[in-house]
Amino acid sequence: MGKFLLVLLILPLFTHNLRAQDVLGKWENRNEEGVVNSIIEVYEKDGMIYGKVDRIMREEDRDRLCTECEGDLKNKPVEGMEIMQGLVKDGEEYSDGTIVDPKTGKEYRCKIWIDEEEPDVLNIRGYIALFYQTRTWQRAE
Repeated sequence: MGKFLLVLLILPLFTHNLRAQDVLGKWENRNEEGVVNSIIEVYEKDGMIYGKVDRIMREEDRDRLCTECEGDLKNKPVEGMEIMQGLVKDGEEYSDGTIVDPKTGKEYRCKIWIDEEEPDVLNIRGYIALFYQTRTWQRAE
């Protein structure tokens, strides 16, 4: 009985930690028609969450450069580009980071979180001032 009670008390600590890590992995970035444009890998580095373009699906687009980007990303290949940077855990979400749209070169403040009802859906919200837009990525298999 004592061991069972101990397991019941400790188990939520482990499952909470696993749930927090659910943002890590590969995610499908889809266009408006539902076609996968790219695979984004979300990973942890130095205690923060980052995301890079792991694979562009259309072979003819794989050599595309970020001509609209500024700074260090200017004219860099989109495939392999770190587009999401510096997110830190804040409750059930990760925030205080940035995300770059390689098509426009625009950088946005962002936060991400796992959808409560669908654990294979990652919500990505980009902000400019008080305005925001939320996109979803599907977990890649």
